[in-house]
Amino acid sequence: MIRTAIVVFILAAAAVALMALTRDAGEAHLVWLGWRVQMTASTAVLMVIFTALTATLLWRLAIWLLEIPRRAELARIERRRKEAGEALARGFLAAAAGDGGEARRLALKAGELADDSPALVRILTAQAAEAAGDVAAAKGAYGAMVPFPEMRLAGHKGLMTTALAEGDKAGALKHAEAAYGLARTARWAWRAVLEARLEAGDWAGALELVKSALDRKIVSPIVADRARAALLAASAASLEGGDDRARRQANDYAAQSARLAPDFAPGAVMAARLSGETRASRATGFIEAAWKQKPHPALWLAYRDLKTTETPRERARRLAALAALNPTDRESRILMVEQALIAGEIGAARTAAAELEAEPLTARLAGLFARTANAAGAVDEARAWIARGAAAPQEADWSDLDPEGQAFAYQPDDWARLVSTYAETGELIHPRLERRERAMSDLPELPVSYVESTPFLAAAETGAMALPIPDDPGIEGFYEGVPDEPAPSASGANPPPKKPLGRRRLATAPRPAK
Repeated sequence: MIRTAIVVFILAAAAVALMALTRDAGEAHLVWLGWRVQMTASTAVLMVIFTALTATLLWRLAIWLLEIPRRAELARIERRRKEAGEALARGFLAAAAGDGGEARRLALKAGELADDSPALVRILTAQAAEAAGDVAAAKGAYGAMVPFPEMRLAGHKGLMTTALAEGDKAGALKHAEAAYGLARTARWAWRAVLEARLEAGDWAGALELVKSALDRKIVSPIVADRARAALLAASAASLEGGDDRARRQANDYAAQSARLAPDFAPGAVMAARLSGETRASRATGFIEAAWKQKPHPALWLAYRDLKTTETPRERARRLAALAALNPTDRESRILMVEQALIAGEIGAARTAAAELEAEPLTARLAGLFARTANAAGAVDEARAWIARGAAAPQEADWSDLDPEGQAFAYQPDDWARLVSTYAETGELIHPRLERRERAMSDLPELPVSYVESTPFLAAAETGAMALPIPDDPGIEGFYEGVPDEPAPSASGANPPPKKPLGRRRLATAPRPAK
């Protein structure tokens, strides 16, 4: 109305100004029911304009008075909507905080107020029941959502969660599969179905699921390739112990795994082991390609055993060539120490080991240093490294091979965890280390060495008085105050009994502080 009045006044002012500029006020005549009105034209224009404005104002006032009940109803609805929104917001916050009682109260209040938001009220009711620990009420609330298309996906997710809470894995899988069929981008449903197939050892079904997830763009190509590589390796492991046909299929799966993810050590090791039975060059290629991408202890262990008829120096040269493919990696530097020990090049082993001493100490490194020192004849240093390694953290070095020599002797549940972990993060798990199963020790067992104390032993053999070992503080004071042995008496009496003989000691035993 304000804008209308402004426009009217502007028009009136323009009309009066125009007439004033012409200096001719003009005349206007109005004859109506015998009445005759005569005035100037500018006055007539102003009267018409102000009459129209007055009529408009009166009409708007009448409309405003007539719409008072409707405005009151709209205000009441808006107030209820605000109260419902506040109740829903506070209810969801209470459910998220685990306050089931408050969430249920607010859900009831929102149900009375939020007539236009039934979906939100149902979700809050279900979540409030979950927060209160009422699984039956939660199932009922989620089940009531399934018939409505806009709430069906949320209903299936809630029913899957409640089924898992009750231990009903079959029911949870049923709802996850239904949700995965409804929504192409429901990652949670895909993940639930994938975990169920992994738990069941259904590697083929899991492969199909990963492919469909890639088509739907649920996962990235990198994650899909890692998951497929791990699943193919798991399939190869399950077929490896079968007949010739199964072993050929396992060989094919392992080769596909190694090509998809060259840095996935289990696939490369199995591909090399299965190919090595017929084609040694192909097996070598798998391991070398994997080592270039990401060196792994199991790779050089498998590479070492590809040939069994070579001399130690030939084997060492072959391992050194493998380490040279990725020389800066920690595993390559460790391998340089190992190959030098195999070749008997103790000086080279000591030099290579010295370059690793800046690395954080683990039991594996301590054992490597101890073996190197022992090979160089530094037994004291070797025992010192063993003592330090006993308190050092363990490392998944993959040398704890089973009798068949399989570094990746995983159980189906281990493979299931490996697929999930490797697909998401690209990291390998070590189940035996995680479960703290008994494995081969990283620390070598050194032979016990004694000092040949000739005077001590000679005295014991001749029956003479035992002499102390000069550098043994443990003997110090043992004979202190003991007089020299007297000569036999003329009467032939037996001499007094000899003092106890001293003990033999380890050559490298620590000396107690004096």
